[in-house]
Amino acid sequence: MRQSYEWPEDNSVTINGDFVDYLPVFLDLRGQRVLLVGGGAVAARKAALLQAAGATLRIVAPRRCGEIELLCTQPGTEYLAVAFEPAQLAGCVLAIAATDTADVNARVAAAGRAAGVWVNVVDEQSTGSCLMPSIVDRSPVIVAIGTGGASPTLARRLRASIEALLPERMGELARAAGARRGRVRAALPALTARQRFWEEFFDSALAQQILAGASNAADIDAGFDALVDAARAPQAAARGGAVWLIGAGPGDPDLLTLRAQQLLQQCDVVLYDRLVPAVVLARVRRDAERVFVGKEPGRHRTTQQRIHELLIEHTGRGRRVARLKGGDPMVFARGGEELLALAQAGVPVIVVPGVTAALGAASSARIPLTHRGAAQSVCFVTAMGEAAAALDWRALAAPLQTVVFYMGAAQLPQIVARLVEHGAPPERPAAIVEHATLADQRVLAGHLRDIAAQAATATVRSPALLIVGDVAQFAGLAPAVGVKTA
Repeated sequence: MRQSYEWPEDNSVTINGDFVDYLPVFLDLRGQRVLLVGGGAVAARKAALLQAAGATLRIVAPRRCGEIELLCTQPGTEYLAVAFEPAQLAGCVLAIAATDTADVNARVAAAGRAAGVWVNVVDEQSTGSCLMPSIVDRSPVIVAIGTGGASPTLARRLRASIEALLPERMGELARAAGARRGRVRAALPALTARQRFWEEFFDSALAQQILAGASNAADIDAGFDALVDAARAPQAAARGGAVWLIGAGPGDPDLLTLRAQQLLQQCDVVLYDRLVPAVVLARVRRDAERVFVGKEPGRHRTTQQRIHELLIEHTGRGRRVARLKGGDPMVFARGGEELLALAQAGVPVIVVPGVTAALGAASSARIPLTHRGAAQSVCFVTAMGEAAAALDWRALAAPLQTVVFYMGAAQLPQIVARLVEHGAPPERPAAIVEHATLADQRVLAGHLRDIAAQAATATVRSPALLIVGDVAQFAGLAPAVGVKTA
């Protein structure tokens, strides 16, 4: 049975999400014996790849195509014009079954399991013990793409997309950096300084020159030394950290902005909230420190003042801090308070907007927040605690508008009662969107007279938004694919 882990609030482990179906690894096959069973065109493609990786091949097939015959002329390649036998696995670290006979492929897989040898069965993931991914080769940069055997065609399409994104000379850039890692380690003993140096190097004009093929070894050395000297300069050493206030969006990691994803791969530490799901945290750089600073209504685990202190402490150590918030950092996320505290402390801040929860929930539930003849304006409000009494409920109850209540699940009966009390008709449409944009999203469509009862029956839990107005009637008309609509 597959299990899942959520980010623990004490950060004791860094496992997140479901267990992966396969562990991706890169094998060093140089000088290692690999058994290839099959003599056709598919086997020939596998043989060429294995030889390119430096493997010593033992090819077993009663008959072989012309390509296999040519490949067998390579030094160290052994060809056996016989049927497969388990004894042929002796001395092999890997086996590939590439015949067009399912029984033969199954026998190779079974023999491999018995002998403790990994076996890949071409185009049949359930039989073998490992898969061969689709590969984008910019050696030493190699991108491997797998779909767990579910769709080789999709893997090939992804490979084509990545091929177009990666410059042809990416490998040259990687070799240039690898050859100079020792120099950087000696010049910049602090890990944080080295990480920042490398990120600035890959954004530098020198890196672009290498990718364009416009630099020789001498020019690269000279440019590299200049970058190292700049990183060692007193002003660089004294440079403090920075805070990035990043909106994580409503939940679906694919709704993160490109800028947010870039910065999450550059931060040294991330301070994240309760509303940031594990699938979004998985987009953070793996070696970044994760600090949970979540708060819940009526049960604050971390005070806002303590969050300010943590931000200033980390940046004072020269660290780049991603302050990751659900939705948009400037919409009901106390981003303004953090911005003021950081400004007073002289800490540089970048604000990265996110898809706010109201927009994400409405779009995911197929509810237009404005619609001709139904809503000419939109109002975002929160009705938490004592602040609810100060709201202009008569204005919120007015027609021809849409009102989105944040954090309203716990206060739903009170919200409905106040709207009706101040003139909203009980028949006004209303909808609740729970866990918006995520796989377990639920949409409840009804009216002010019954929406609270529906929520109680369905045991709605936070995060959930209440949408009130004539546009809420759209919630039951065109549900999103995969979304439960009550």
